[in-house]
Amino acid sequence: MNKSLLDKQVQAYITSNLKADVSKIALSKSPFAEVSSAELANQVAARRKSEKKLPTWFKQENIIYPSTLSIEQTSSEDTAAYKQQLVRGNSLIDITAGFGVDSFYFSQKVDEVYSCEINADLSLISAHNSKILKASNIQCLAVDGLDFLKKSDKRFGTAYLDPARRNTSGKVFKLADCTPNVVGHLDLLLGKADRIIIKTSPLLDLKAGLTELKHVSEIHIVSVKNECKELLWVIDKGFIGAAKIVCATLNTDIKQIELPLQDDDSVNYLELAPNAGYLYEPDTVLMKSGAFNAIANRFSLNKLDRQSHLYFSEELKTVFIGRIFEIEAIFALNELKKQKGLEGNVIVRNFPEQAENLVKKLKVKPNKDTFYIFSQVKQEYLVFKTKILQYY
Repeated sequence: MNKSLLDKQVQAYITSNLKADVSKIALSKSPFAEVSSAELANQVAARRKSEKKLPTWFKQENIIYPSTLSIEQTSSEDTAAYKQQLVRGNSLIDITAGFGVDSFYFSQKVDEVYSCEINADLSLISAHNSKILKASNIQCLAVDGLDFLKKSDKRFGTAYLDPARRNTSGKVFKLADCTPNVVGHLDLLLGKADRIIIKTSPLLDLKAGLTELKHVSEIHIVSVKNECKELLWVIDKGFIGAAKIVCATLNTDIKQIELPLQDDDSVNYLELAPNAGYLYEPDTVLMKSGAFNAIANRFSLNKLDRQSHLYFSEELKTVFIGRIFEIEAIFALNELKKQKGLEGNVIVRNFPEQAENLVKKLKVKPNKDTFYIFSQVKQEYLVFKTKILQYY
């Protein structure tokens, strides 16, 4: 960590160049003897990336930033704040702390945080920023978190890990393929903490994760604006039973719903195309759960069709997690082809043609409020002309 980055003139330069071309800064001669052009360019780029993702850091003076890759890989403030509610006990060890965003938010909920980061420079940066942010109960350690845990006789209320994938080829992966290997060290973790929280990529299959882990009490699926950000696996020492799935969206407000690991056996389907009412399109967190029948039952909705994953109600239910559309008209596909001057967006669900092809064929011009939803009811292809009432 280059402490010269904290010089007032250097900080003023970084602030004044937040909208500048970073590549030009990197290729130009540095105006400061003890700070290189590459360091200046990185500070500008990393701080710029933090503006929306990490507003607390962005607004605070004298923050030092790591590489832009570290900023990209760190939790956002929204997801870090969500994880606070999962902590148990008065002490926590963050085994893979990185830039320290999660450690900072955990420190607001527990008396002490041991923040372990094997990269010594990144650990120094995190320690400096913790002091700037007045998080005095964080102890930053430049160590391998698992090695520290093995040698320490201290017990923790919670252990938190964010393992990185070693094998990036393909989309299917196992927790055992990550670093650190949570599966191989699970007994060690359970011997040192009452609760373990593991953050994984949303790509991890829920049932595959459960086959590798034990004592999983909760799985939290977290999204922001319909983008699934994290899977959070909560392991409680001695827990026996079925894991609870919690779907949470962190938008302008937080919405949560619990769904079963095994989907409901039965669900109500539409028998006839409705004349009026509302269509419901689930957020990605609901889709990730795989509990498609349970979604309908929890919100008292009818499913359009077995494979459609769209839902209907005559009533408006704003507690729903996802988009809501008010039906204005319903067309058979041949009827819609006769319509002129179509304006709107096209959504395809369980329909044998792609949205972009339909836009071209039907010459649909953009309109942000109107949506044409192509789907099936009782094996009949229908097009719902709708007005959007609720966004993700």
